[in-house]
Amino acid sequence: MKLNFYLRLCTHFLVAVIFAFVLASLFHSQFVMAELTKVGVEILFNDRLSMSIDDLLGLYPTYGVVIAVSFLIAFIVASLLIKKFGLSPYIMYCLAGGIGVAVALLAMHPILDITLLAGARSTFGFVCQSLAGAMGGWIFSYLRTHQINAKAVI
Repeated sequence: MKLNFYLRLCTHFLVAVIFAFVLASLFHSQFVMAELTKVGVEILFNDRLSMSIDDLLGLYPTYGVVIAVSFLIAFIVASLLIKKFGLSPYIMYCLAGGIGVAVALLAMHPILDITLLAGARSTFGFVCQSLAGAMGGWIFSYLRTHQINAKAVI
């Protein structure tokens, strides 16, 4: 029974990480291409699609892991706060995901002395990356809550 619980928990976590990463990667790609068009580069739809896929594949080994680690820490803290204070899981995991990604981006800058993700160099780009994390947190909360409610019905 406990194995089933942990398997579902890991699956929900993985789905949330993948969702947040894909969204963050797409935001990154579009922000980079928007900057290129500002300097006169014409980017066709096929090129946009190809660059977006290349970014998904290229960023996964690094940025995907950064999002996963930030979610792990943030979701553990959120879980403790939810249990201790009876807070809403939807709000807490959403906040945890957004704050986790924001903290990870902010932590990388002084360590490496550069913002590695070009799509997060502007304020709006940084907010969109954090929004991708928040959406990942919402997905995690949604999956966890519906799993619990499905058990209660049975």
